[in-house]
Amino acid sequence: MPKTSLTQINSQVPATTAQGAPRCGECPIRYRAVCAQCETDELKVLEQIKFYRSYEPGQPIIWEGDRMDFVGSVVTGVASLTQTLEDGRTQVVGLLLPSDFLGRPGRERAAYNATAATKVVLCCFRRKPFDDLMRETPHIAHRLLEMTLDELDAAREWMLLLGRKTAREKIASFIAIVARREAALQKRRPAGRMELELPLTREAMADYLGLTLETVSRQVSALKRDGVIELKGKRGVILPDFSRIVDESGDDADGGMVD
Repeated sequence: MPKTSLTQINSQVPATTAQGAPRCGECPIRYRAVCAQCETDELKVLEQIKFYRSYEPGQPIIWEGDRMDFVGSVVTGVASLTQTLEDGRTQVVGLLLPSDFLGRPGRERAAYNATAATKVVLCCFRRKPFDDLMRETPHIAHRLLEMTLDELDAAREWMLLLGRKTAREKIASFIAIVARREAALQKRRPAGRMELELPLTREAMADYLGLTLETVSRQVSALKRDGVIELKGKRGVILPDFSRIVDESGDDADGGMVD
């Protein structure tokens, strides 16, 4: 069956114009997204060119190699980034969480497949107008550079995690990463008792962490048995004490590796 093109997919995804969407100042990712450093007049320009798209769980956003005519920030939800090998196998290579940026200015083709892991809302900009705006607005260019460098640091840390950590430490690290991002969106430090929703199924976690499904289930059960986590529903996790999951991850309080 032929693959539907990116243009066809997104033509079927309803776009909400700026007139029907929340104003930038009320956006939940206002101070973490690519527009975080924008002044009032710059936000007004963004208001005029933005639009929103929503994707249901499992729905593709882009496919690797397809022409990408927009860029944007994840407002709510989680998307997975995958690459496809020549034999058809796929590998999860990253996650897009709220405030993360999708697409690259100046790059016409998508480097990865992006799929909604949960219900996703994107704040989108057509790529060409955004490219022009970025050249004229240093605050946007500077913030995008910061985010790109943060993404590079995270990728290097993830390489270390996959290469050196035990299965238990990998699971704990993943939970701690999600907890830190949840706390950041709520503008608070991760500490004490926390409740969060994991963005991936256990099967997807296994793929992302380079483990088997059986190993993920066994280690999650062990963390629960030891009182490090509590489970709530299919993906809900309660951390009685955030510091304990940090200890189990082999990281320090800020997420760096402990030797």
